[in-house]
Amino acid sequence: MPLLVFTDLDGTLLSHADYQCDAASSALERLASIGAGVVMASSKTASEICLLRNTLRLQNWPAIVENGAGLLEAHAQPTADGAVYAKLRARLEEIPHSLRRNFQGFGDLDVAEIAELTELTLPAAALAKERAFSEPGVWRGSQDEKAAFLDALKAQGLSARSGGRFLTVSFGQTKADRMAQIIDAFAPRHTIALGDAPNDIEMLEAADFGVIVANPHRTPLPPLAAEKCGRVIRTTQAGPEGWNTAIIEHLERLKL
Repeated sequence: MPLLVFTDLDGTLLSHADYQCDAASSALERLASIGAGVVMASSKTASEICLLRNTLRLQNWPAIVENGAGLLEAHAQPTADGAVYAKLRARLEEIPHSLRRNFQGFGDLDVAEIAELTELTLPAAALAKERAFSEPGVWRGSQDEKAAFLDALKAQGLSARSGGRFLTVSFGQTKADRMAQIIDAFAPRHTIALGDAPNDIEMLEAADFGVIVANPHRTPLPPLAAEKCGRVIRTTQAGPEGWNTAIIEHLERLKL
């Protein structure tokens, strides 16, 4: 295999504004023409990613779901096992109320409320609520309270990472953990990772080449060590436009 591409979705391959990726179509087509794999790596659920993966004709490749807490194998359908999610929610309820009340997770909301928060359609919001491994949500407290909340999570064996839109609580797995598993299985000659948020950093640093995609809707990522040698670059264009340009440039660089 010449290349495996690992990509975040919201704000990276998908536009922050409308969740579309039309601007990346030429790069996606070129990747398909050379037999390169495209692995979605997102905080989205398996149900959400399965639908999107089918739409983009990427069924031949596994997908990293819920920020690395789960893996959806190629051609697989989501399962309905919610045991891990139920355990996570129970641990969340052990957090002191003075801190817990500031975190509004998807499990605290109905489908209509999730649709309003995410600007998704109701059917899409219903898929986003089908959690199996992690709990995204909105933090509404102060930074000092957030630090105390993170400490309380740690005491419960949980951790939280900031993504494109939400703070996501999980049992600690990262996108890079699943990335390593997929690389071992496919043994590509080259790897590229693209993302825009703190929960993408490990993945960006683990790839042969990393791309920080510009997202004017969030605070830029801090400088990464790998940027000094050019192994990680930043786009000037946002979302799928930046994604498309970066992939085309890397394919030219790698002579693929």
